[in-house]
This record gives sequence, structure tokens and C-alpha cells, in this order.
Amino acid sequence: MKNYKEYLNDIRTFVFDVDGVLTDGSFIITTSGDLLRSMNTKDGFAIKIAHEKGYQFCIISGGNNEGVKHRLRELGITDLYFGSLEKRAALDEFLDINQIDPKTVLYMGDDIPDLEAMQMVALPTCPQDAVPEVKKMALYVSHKKGGKGCVRDVIEQVLRVHGNWNF
Repeated sequence: MKNYKEYLNDIRTFVFDVDGVLTDGSFIITTSGDLLRSMNTKDGFAIKIAHEKGYQFCIISGGNNEGVKHRLRELGITDLYFGSLEKRAALDEFLDINQIDPKTVLYMGDDIPDLEAMQMVALPTCPQDAVPEVKKMALYVSHKKGGKGCVRDVIEQVLRVHGNWNF
């Protein structure tokens, strides 16, 4: 089996789950019943830089939060699959529509619903606090937790290998 670093040079597309990856998986529940989440600004910065450098992004989430959608669109992500209980089907559709080779895709998930989609890509990854089944499948487990910089971690590694993290 290859070391995950051997895959970094081929990555051109990032696919992320939301809850537990872009957020820490926690909700703040308001008295009106709204579910509030927080997202890491460092993750957002890395997404914006990578998007500007021409990398493609896709978000696949079982949730359906308008605030999260707004934030992701603000970062330049347009391929959003929300309310997706069948993440493999959503990923397959995204890859097909955009003519993307799965060998160029990094997927980061944290829980059981991500497993089938993770099997489809070259580089399955997860946050440090992912469930054991996902950690076992991942070729790379970030040292950062979900919502705490794990997205920045993988994006920055890819961009550095490509010479696109120049500051």
C-alpha cells in the first residue's frame, strides 16, 4: 500500500462532508429550534486559496442548513449536495457531470455514511476524531479534529506539493 503522500501530487479535487469535518459536529440549539454550527476560518481561507488556484470542490452532506450553504457559496463552492443520505450516489453524479477522474480526488469524511464514498477516491482522509471505521479506511488521518483545521491541513498539504502555497 502506498503512503498517502504519494497521492498528493495527483489531487485536483476536494470533497468534504460538513458536520464533523467542516464543523466539529456540535449544534447550538436556539429556542426557536434553529441548529447553529461554527466553521473554522482557517479552513475557509485554505478553501478560498485553493479555489482561486483552480482546484475543484464538492460538498456532500446529509444535513440541509441554509447558513452553511451560504458560507460555502461565499467561499466559491458551487457543487453542493445537501440532504444526501446516499453520499456515494452524490459523489458519482458530481464526478460524472464534471468529468473528474476519481484518481484525482481527496475525500474527507468522519462517520459511517462517508465510507462508501471514501472507497471511490484515490485519497480517503478523515479528521483526528472520526469514528474508528472511517479511521481504518482513511489513508490519512489528520492531526486536527473536525471543525478545528483538518480541512486546512489536507488542502495545505496538496497545495504545498503543487507549489501553490506561496506566502
